[in-house]
Amino acid sequence: MELKLRSICLFCGSNAGSKPAYAEVARAFGHTLAERAITLVYGGGNVGLMGTAAEAALAAGGRVVGVIPDFLSERELGHPGLAELHVTHSMHERKALMASLSDGFVALPGGFGTLDELFEIVTWAQLGLHQKPVGLLNAGGFYDPLLAMMDHLATEGFVRSEHLGLVVKDTAPGALLDQMQSQRAITASKWMDLERV
Repeated sequence: MELKLRSICLFCGSNAGSKPAYAEVARAFGHTLAERAITLVYGGGNVGLMGTAAEAALAAGGRVVGVIPDFLSERELGHPGLAELHVTHSMHERKALMASLSDGFVALPGGFGTLDELFEIVTWAQLGLHQKPVGLLNAGGFYDPLLAMMDHLATEGFVRSEHLGLVVKDTAPGALLDQMQSQRAITASKWMDLERV
């Protein structure tokens, strides 16, 4: 039985990055969500890949919900044309609200904030705090070094190889969403050492 993805939380850059492929995949992702009647939940910004994805979803008739901390809202970085724009008191509150509003999570290219959001949500899945699917949209091979590092974590005994399956990846938005809808929960314990005693 496939999951019903009614809303997807997007993690991505508040900058556009150095390659046109990043903006292209952000536009394609926003458009694909709108076509599938999936609400886009994101950081609420009007800049970078965040703004590009939101604009594409809105232009295609999609529903977009933003969540932005008050200190960024005060800098007028919030997108003015959203169905909803929630303003939070902190980054922690922002991430928790984005997670609660979403049925799954996707990371596009981005910087430190994107990686922070991605790995927090993957860690929550590893700990059994949620069973929502997580996907990497690997535009132009952007995430290849990160995927290699994740394999290295497993090889070195810090992550179970099963937990690498908590993150699915693809280069095309539609194919990634299809994988996420078919993803099954991974219930292996995080603590490998407890099994050795």
